[in-house]
Amino acid sequence: MIHTLSRRTLLHRMGTGMGALGLAAICDQQKLFATGNPLTAKPAPFAPRAKHVIHLMMNGGPSQVDTFDPKPSLAKYDGQKPPTADLKTERKTGNLMKSPFAFKKCGQSGIEVSEIFPHLGNCIDDMCILRGMHTNLPNHEPSLLMMTTGETQPTRPSMGSWLLYGLGTENMNLPGFVVLCPGKPVVGPQLWSNSFLPGIYQGAQINNAKMDPKNVIANVNNNYLSRDSQREQLDLLKALNEKHLEQRGSDNPLEARIQSMEMAFRMQFEAQDVFNMNQETKATRDMYGSGEFADGCLMARRLVERGVRMVQVFYGNGQPWDDHGDIKNHANLAKKVDQPIAALIRDLKHRGLLDETLIVWGGEFGRTPTSEGAKGRDHNNHGFSMFMAGGGVKGGIVHGATDEFGFAAAENRMHVHDLHATILHLMGIDHEKLTYRYSGRDFRLTDVEGKVAHEIIA
Repeated sequence: MIHTLSRRTLLHRMGTGMGALGLAAICDQQKLFATGNPLTAKPAPFAPRAKHVIHLMMNGGPSQVDTFDPKPSLAKYDGQKPPTADLKTERKTGNLMKSPFAFKKCGQSGIEVSEIFPHLGNCIDDMCILRGMHTNLPNHEPSLLMMTTGETQPTRPSMGSWLLYGLGTENMNLPGFVVLCPGKPVVGPQLWSNSFLPGIYQGAQINNAKMDPKNVIANVNNNYLSRDSQREQLDLLKALNEKHLEQRGSDNPLEARIQSMEMAFRMQFEAQDVFNMNQETKATRDMYGSGEFADGCLMARRLVERGVRMVQVFYGNGQPWDDHGDIKNHANLAKKVDQPIAALIRDLKHRGLLDETLIVWGGEFGRTPTSEGAKGRDHNNHGFSMFMAGGGVKGGIVHGATDEFGFAAAENRMHVHDLHATILHLMGIDHEKLTYRYSGRDFRLTDVEGKVAHEIIA
């Protein structure tokens, strides 16, 4: 009689089972699916300051010296090029160029904000301005990946995936990590990828160019079967898949597929509700304004209000803030985000959600204080500005500083790894302990770096 052996059985029997041990180390990562739904909310390792993250991604790279980091020396030395303003960037740049925008002190804190952000200027006392940011490279692709995944190569899980893996989500009827983007930014889906984490932690992209509640998520609604019939069909499919899973042992892709089908079934009933912005009052819609980004900000509030762990809102398709030609275009770009972001801050605060929702604003890098061509600015990874609001962060403060001309971070320097470490800390996670074993080593969002900026925590 001939006996057939599965590959897994063969590994168990050969070489005293060492092959099976190696396979278990790869496939049976921390028994993620052994206790039911891997998206089930988990208690944070220590008391969190925030429960949700809204990341407002200004893809393309806003200029710090034209937004949140005024530099009077640019006007004084306009057209000159001191040695300290001759750092290497992506392209050849010229002499110092003053900002075409005026700055004014705002709020009780008196923080200076560019005139292109009048609404945000009125919210400055709720904001923490990070003026000492820096990153590795002056190129869009690796810097976008660094900001969203903590690595310059497209091989790592995104921050949203890490948060889902570590904390789960509060609403099982919606994706725990939602990405709102009207089109495709440079790099694309790898910016919200789960990479080697189980597929259930992948970000769900929504094109917010047209918020039609019936069609905003493709292929979710079943137009042919009733809910009971769908449930019966899904139960049969789940039983078959789980039987197959018993024979194969841990299989992350199959497990993720089972959970994804369950999620899709649940989503068709709640997703239409959450994406129906007609439920909002006219006063609320007017407060946020109109446009794709305004809809994205309002939708971000609706999603976190319903327990979604992380929402990422990209400014737009491609790299819109990439003003090599004329930095004055920043005024047009800012006009589309200024009112909606200020409305988001106020709306969350009014609803008692700002304290538990961390807002993070910024691009993948900044821009040079020197000119490129006649009126534009090149990419700048040496120093740039971001801001945070809510979620346990001190409001009305400035953390860090760049040099005299705004070229390089000089005080309280904060790398992207430090930013990620701080975000995880505010969510109740030690960034050094949130790890996942893959390919023989323990990976984490902050790689082997990262320092929490305790100074900005309230």
